[in-house]
Amino acid sequence: MQISHSEKILMDVLWQGGSKVAPLSARQIIEQVDNKLDWHDKTVKTLLNRLLKKEAIAFKKEGREYLYYPILKEQDYLRDVSDNFLTKVFNGSVTSLVAAFAKQEKLSEKDLAELKALIKDIEK
Repeated sequence: MQISHSEKILMDVLWQGGSKVAPLSARQIIEQVDNKLDWHDKTVKTLLNRLLKKEAIAFKKEGREYLYYPILKEQDYLRDVSDNFLTKVFNGSVTSLVAAFAKQEKLSEKDLAELKALIKDIEK
């Protein structure tokens, strides 16, 4: 599922604070986004409608208010985006990805320690 950068901002709000049990109103979403960005209410509502069409989110109606919650799970989105990135940029090679970061000195000592620990876990 393709989600734009702007749509991802709304998904982050919903992943952090919305659920089917406790959905968020458009007003609540707008308030959270407004703290970070200077978007008009109409922009947020347009993005919510796009996410509804993509079936990334759903809503329930309570009185005159629409309450939104995510359908797409964050871990599923992250897996898909990671796989697509790895395939497009590094032909699916994790080794090439890590090598690219290592060659540009983008890996800190902490990153290296975490990678080593991850490799040990995978080998078990």
